[in-house]
Amino acid sequence: MPLSMNTDVFITCAVTGSGSTQDRSPHVPRSPKQIADSAIAAAKAGAAIVHCHVRDPETGIPSRDLKLYREVTDRIRDADVDVVLNLTAGMGGDITFGPTDAPMPVNDAGTDMIGAAERVAHVAECLPEICTLDCGTMNFAEADYVMTNTPGMLRAMGQMMTDLGVKPEIEAFDTGHLWFAKELVKEGVLDAPALVQLCMGVPWGAPDDLNTFMAMVNNVPDDWTFSAFSLGRNQMAYAAAAVLAGGNVRVGLEDNLWLGKGELATNEQLVTRARGIIEAMGARVIGPGEVREKLGLVKRAPK
Repeated sequence: MPLSMNTDVFITCAVTGSGSTQDRSPHVPRSPKQIADSAIAAAKAGAAIVHCHVRDPETGIPSRDLKLYREVTDRIRDADVDVVLNLTAGMGGDITFGPTDAPMPVNDAGTDMIGAAERVAHVAECLPEICTLDCGTMNFAEADYVMTNTPGMLRAMGQMMTDLGVKPEIEAFDTGHLWFAKELVKEGVLDAPALVQLCMGVPWGAPDDLNTFMAMVNNVPDDWTFSAFSLGRNQMAYAAAAVLAGGNVRVGLEDNLWLGKGELATNEQLVTRARGIIEAMGARVIGPGEVREKLGLVKRAPK
C-alpha cells in the first residue's frame, strides 16, 4: 500500500517497563514517586500518553502490587499536567520451564501465572483511560521463558477491559497477534476501531527491518489507530518510520536507555528528541485532549 504520512502525531512514553534494566541506568525509575515524576516530566516534554509499570521501590524488580499502581496513578493525576494514563496488563503471564531434558515442573522463581481477573485487578482499581493487552504468546530472548497469553485468557481479559470502559492497547509482537486482535473485534470482545502498538525488534517477535514493519502496518485495519516502536539504537529511527507509515510514536526507558553513544537518557530527553524528529518531518505533536477525542477516551478518577 502507498505510504500516507501522519501529520497529527501523539507520543507515548513507556516510563519504566518490566525488564531487568533497573541496575543498568540510574534514570530508570523504581519507586512510585520516581515513576510518577518521570511520567510527569515526559508529559511536560510533549508525551500525550504515559505507559506505566510498577517496580519494588527497594530492589527495582517489576511488581504487580495494587498499592504501587494506585500511588503512581494518584500522583500523576494530582500533578499540574494533563496526560492520558496507560497501565500495563502484561504482568502475570510468565512461565519459565525447567532445563530442556526436564522442563517440568516449571521454574517457580521465574513463573508468575495468575488468572484473568487478577491480571486486570489494578486496572479496575485505578481506571486508567488505556491498558495494554499483549495479543499472543511469545518466546522471549531468555532460553526457557515464555510470555503466555492464550486465546481464552485474552478473550476474558479483553472483555473485562471493555466492560470497565478502559480502552485496550493491543500489543502486537508479530502478524499473528494482529490476526487474533481482529478476531476479538469481530467477536465483539473489543470495540472498533481498535488501538494497536506495533512492537518491533523484540526477540523473538517481529524483527525491526522495514519490510517486516510494513507487513505489520498493512495488517492493521484502515480505521484503527496504531503506534510503533523499536528497541535500543533504533528507537528514534522508528519514531520517523512510524510517522511516515501513518502511525504514532512510542519512546521511553522501557525500550531504550540511551540518548546517544555513551550517554544515558531520561524519559524527558527521549520525548524531546522524538518531538524534534516529528516536527522536523512537518508533522504536529498533539496533546492529551486531542488524543481523548481521537480515541474516544473518557478521563476518570477512581473512588
